[in-house]
Amino acid sequence: MSNIGKLKRWTGTTALALVALSLAATASSAATLKEIKDRGYIRIAVANEIPYGFVDPNGDAKGAGPEVATAVVKALGIAPENIQWVVTNFSSLIPGLQADRFDMTAAEMAIRPERCDKVIYSEPDTSYGEGLLVLKGDPKGVHTYADFTKPGMKVAVMAGADQLGMMQKLGVPEANIVTINANADAISTVADGRADAYAATGLTAGSLAQKSDKVALAPDFTDPVIDGAAARSWGGFNFAQKSTDLRDAFNAELVKFKKTDAWKQILTSYGFTPEDIAGASAKTTEQLCTK
Repeated sequence: MSNIGKLKRWTGTTALALVALSLAATASSAATLKEIKDRGYIRIAVANEIPYGFVDPNGDAKGAGPEVATAVVKALGIAPENIQWVVTNFSSLIPGLQADRFDMTAAEMAIRPERCDKVIYSEPDTSYGEGLLVLKGDPKGVHTYADFTKPGMKVAVMAGADQLGMMQKLGVPEANIVTINANADAISTVADGRADAYAATGLTAGSLAQKSDKVALAPDFTDPVIDGAAARSWGGFNFAQKSTDLRDAFNAELVKFKKTDAWKQILTSYGFTPEDIAGASAKTTEQLCTK
């Protein structure tokens, strides 16, 4: 989808002033859709995670989340050029919403009960499984997350990502887990031997594997079984807890957009399979937020 807004760049005293204002803000200051229209722009955060939500070298927001979000907010009467894209670490997405640093996220963050206690979600936009990035040739013979319960095995996970909780539920020792701040660090972490693999969603791992001939997807990978079921995630858009007006308006247009070929084309262009696309409507946010 073309004509997606440019990344808003803040520097110097302006950035410091915004940080100070953000830290002072609370969820009670969450803007309504009318207030956002009156001020003339909406702030949407991404975590630079391909293919979910990222900003390219030209400053254009790309990925399944940003492109769907752009179409939905346009339907709400907000032009693409009036979107201010904010790049932050994945682990800062929820704190950033709580501190009013942005109005919503477009990172396809998995809908989990523990997150539903902190922010509110749209209905699911995507569905995706798990994967592993390993050294080319897979010298350690890694095929599933449970392999890292073995002594001496090291697995990298991104700070704040679901894979940490999966490893813990599988009984992977803390000493076997290496935490990195961003997906951009995954290739070097594996290639330099700091970890034997990087655990991420299958789409993320596959995208990273295409960027270097030193790494590859783990062959014959098996999704981990967590709490009796094969791990599968449903990603959605996040809003601050008191942003129900904005979330509800966004949700109404998202539900309509998911019935169009344009929505399917966006997801397909970023590697989502027909099964992923069909699965995106298999569960509701209410179901996924239930403990």
